[in-house]
Amino acid sequence: MLRLISYLYWAVIVVTCPFFFLGALLTWAVTAPFDRRKVVLHLYSSAWAVFYVRLNPLWRLRTSGRRRLPWRGGAVLVANHASLIDILVLFDLFRPYKWVSKSEIFAVPFVGWNMRLNGYVPLVRGSGESVRRMMARCGELLDRGVPVLIFPEGRRSADGRLQRFKDGAFELSVRHGVPVYPIAVHGTGRALPKHGLVLRSQVDARVEVLEPLLPSDYPDTAALREAAHHKIEAALTAAGDEFSGS
Repeated sequence: MLRLISYLYWAVIVVTCPFFFLGALLTWAVTAPFDRRKVVLHLYSSAWAVFYVRLNPLWRLRTSGRRRLPWRGGAVLVANHASLIDILVLFDLFRPYKWVSKSEIFAVPFVGWNMRLNGYVPLVRGSGESVRRMMARCGELLDRGVPVLIFPEGRRSADGRLQRFKDGAFELSVRHGVPVYPIAVHGTGRALPKHGLVLRSQVDARVEVLEPLLPSDYPDTAALREAAHHKIEAALTAAGDEFSGS
């Protein structure tokens, strides 16, 4: 039964993505003259992504702390990363921001094209030059009052345990004087197997926005990074999210 539901689910996504992308193009064309930050397009994209989460009969999604996030003003959002569906559930924040995502996703038809249309930020994993371009682009966005969302672990956790954070997100916070918003993503690691797309049993996913961290409250980037790591780790532990991702 799970295999059949999985095939039907992915088939619906493949069939509907072109139509959603046409809607994105129309939204972009209508709002471009007055929405330079592409907030409306991002909110449309958020609804597109969350539609697929709500559509799945095996998934339940709740988001708490959304009101903590700003509508305007620079901010660095950091979240743990355990599953492919983390991107879908984080769109349920329904707040304006620009994703930092691996460049391969930008090549995916319709989905990747929409990411380019939104002005999200690509990153080639392992490329120092790409990291420098990403940092420069994120810096420009923050200076314009546009939040950015980064997975500070760099890649998905293989076993669901929180990995060490990289410095980039926190260097941006310190350099541009903007707050860090730690976000704990619960339960998504159980949604899909490590390899393959056959869905697992019922999943209760939850996105939890934690209290922001001000860079001025910490002596350096490392201290800010560890504070964010501790906050997310504590939230995951409190929810009992440690599991085997095999």
